[in-house]
Amino acid sequence: MLLPVLDEVTEDRLLGGRVRLRQPARGYRVAIDPVLLAAAVPAKVGDRVLDAGAGTGAASLCLAARVSGCRIIGLENQPALCQLASDNAAQNRLDRQIEMMPGDLGAPPLGLASEGFDHVMTNPPYLKGPAASASPVRDRQLASLEQGLDLAGWLGACRRLLAPGGFLTMIQRADRLGEVLAAVDDRLGELIVFPLWPGGRDRPAKRILLQGRKGSRGPLVLAPGLILHEEDGRFSAAAEAILRHGEALNLRGPAHG
Repeated sequence: MLLPVLDEVTEDRLLGGRVRLRQPARGYRVAIDPVLLAAAVPAKVGDRVLDAGAGTGAASLCLAARVSGCRIIGLENQPALCQLASDNAAQNRLDRQIEMMPGDLGAPPLGLASEGFDHVMTNPPYLKGPAASASPVRDRQLASLEQGLDLAGWLGACRRLLAPGGFLTMIQRADRLGEVLAAVDDRLGELIVFPLWPGGRDRPAKRILLQGRKGSRGPLVLAPGLILHEEDGRFSAAAEAILRHGEALNLRGPAHG
């Protein structure tokens, strides 16, 4: 049974306070995933970016704060979250750079399918539907549990919205890597799998970043990845540089940690 969603919102800060984020007090709550996702997008001035499944706009805000000259459209199928994301863009004075659009990725709004984005970034639902462990809070379940599109369908929709040569960047659970690779198949090249290690490479990664280029035939690369935490639980210096100081995360660069 889905519990009703409360109208209460909290105001939180990302990137060391540079980004203000209003989000529901209950339901899906932003952690570090959208911040890492935005940091991994190799956007530059003038690029057009789609944030597929934008939620309250955290990834869009973080990317816009780092690359001021790119143009971002956020697509979100929950109208209340889409409105909150628009408000977040306005309160951060990024509404000229970010446009939030209500709509379903499986059936994009008219005109969006022909946009031909330079980048699509996405944080798809992590859980297959139905999932016994899904949250009883409606907004959290909609954000974390596959509804209309499964993972393959989600990635296919993202790929179709890319321009030739465009980059798809996503974050996902590490145990779904096999599904991700099967879904992209030979449709994306220059694939790079970038593990996010919770605390040293002697512990299994729970999350991965993955990036590929539409139309490329470049080989798959398994990167060293990023160590998120020190032994005492604090964020590593490399993670702090991204999460607090807004630095880019170069998936194709040297090891981080």
